[in-house]
Amino acid sequence: MPLLEVIEMSHSFGGLQAVSKYNLSLEPGQITGLIGPNGAGKTTIFNLITGIYKPDEGEVRLQGTDVVGRRSNQIAALGIGRTFQEMRLWRHMTVLEHVKMARYSKLSYGLFGAFLDSPKRRMEEEALTELAMEYMQLFGVDQFADQLVVNLPYGAQRRVEMARALAMEPKVLLLDEPTVGMTPEEMEDMIMVVRKAYERFNLAIFLIEHRLRVVRELCQHVQALVFGEVLVEGTPDEVQNHPKVIEAYIGEQEIDF
Repeated sequence: MPLLEVIEMSHSFGGLQAVSKYNLSLEPGQITGLIGPNGAGKTTIFNLITGIYKPDEGEVRLQGTDVVGRRSNQIAALGIGRTFQEMRLWRHMTVLEHVKMARYSKLSYGLFGAFLDSPKRRMEEEALTELAMEYMQLFGVDQFADQLVVNLPYGAQRRVEMARALAMEPKVLLLDEPTVGMTPEEMEDMIMVVRKAYERFNLAIFLIEHRLRVVRELCQHVQALVFGEVLVEGTPDEVQNHPKVIEAYIGEQEIDF
């Protein structure tokens, strides 16, 4: 049974068909890439899988359980984590607070324990801080623990977002253009970060990416999406060199062929 399975998923916005009969089968330990021109429907697919939108048709199954109709926080709790193309970080919070926040739903001391500063609260908070520091160290941002995240370099902010997503201990991680806006050096760092997370946690990863260097380095399987439909899928080399994919990308300046 696939870890994540999408079956004949379709969605439209008014009269615009954004996604049509989309299918995905993602196994544990697999990295699959989703590429396509701007406006192809890539982020919409992520939003449908994670409950931001509800598909008009089709199923989204995590370990055999259909999650369509559940709220985003419920889907996240079941084991689907994600990052966003436009980072969603809070300016007033430190790096440590960002990573700890991802775990608060798993704490058990409750409101009463928080008000009374109970021993259970102190014990759980101490353990949470230690765990958050481990994730920050893994992604090379532990030295920024007490700094406001807004003061960090862009690439470091992206790594904080990754640490926060992984702190939830997802089974599947969705990465929406993890290298967007990065310099070549930051891109290389992010490739190493994703690879390190994949090897450490044996994650299933589904990523959207415009830079095919990243796709070639990380993905075993790639889908090329055009107008909401999968045009071609296969290995990175098979997809990149397919005539239909090259034709679809003519004029796309962001694609690095």
